[in-house]
Amino acid sequence: MHEGTLLLEKADGIAVITINNPAVMNALTVASYQLLEQMLDGLESDSSVGVVLLTGAGEKAFVAGGDIRYLESLDVEAARAMALLAHRVYDRIEAFPKPVIAVINGYALGAGCELAMACDLRIAAETARLGQPEVKLGIIPGFGGTQRLARLVGKGRAKELIFTGEMVDAQDALRIGLINRVVPADRLMPEARALAAKMLDKSSSAIRIAKEAIEFGLEMDVARACRYEAELFGLCFATADAREGLKAFVEKRPPRFTRG
Repeated sequence: MHEGTLLLEKADGIAVITINNPAVMNALTVASYQLLEQMLDGLESDSSVGVVLLTGAGEKAFVAGGDIRYLESLDVEAARAMALLAHRVYDRIEAFPKPVIAVINGYALGAGCELAMACDLRIAAETARLGQPEVKLGIIPGFGGTQRLARLVGKGRAKELIFTGEMVDAQDALRIGLINRVVPADRLMPEARALAAKMLDKSSSAIRIAKEAIEFGLEMDVARACRYEAELFGLCFATADAREGLKAFVEKRPPRFTRG
């Protein structure tokens, strides 16, 4: 399926969304965000899809940032509106009930790094470079970068990366916890699909509930988060997947979960 600057392919339980604007290194536009939001709406209700992979077209860039020429034209209100749109889409990814994996094939800078951080997991080619270089343009990361980066790598490292605007290579990104895995560039998509496949035969309802526990629990103090986890743990026992998974274990056979 082709929708302008975004491509969507679905096969074997995996949806691949490709940011397809290589002339500007897959820079994101208002139209890109709107289309991505529409695609996510469709994929959420698509029971044939269990995992979403998000990547960039070509070999140079995942997403090299926002459209600078467009940003140059913005006034205060328009800039705030674009930031709120990006936040809405990135929050949508973070709360999406199915796993979303960023497949980082090159530069992930500015809005692109922020997009990757909104995903559940990040797997990167060894040639990838990540960073928040906004201070070099006289602005700050405005699409979640000041918040998600600090939560992933710690406040000190986040401040260093944001204040200097410097990029880190894939190995350094792995070392500081910004990404989960580094693989050879020619193995990136096969490895991403293999990682997704490890989730497809698991309980989709359990993954959805676990994601909810992690995302919302991190905003609470530990005691309240653990009580929230206990509530969600109890709710699992109302699902068909829990009945099937526990019964299959007792009967010493593989469980037969239904995707949904």
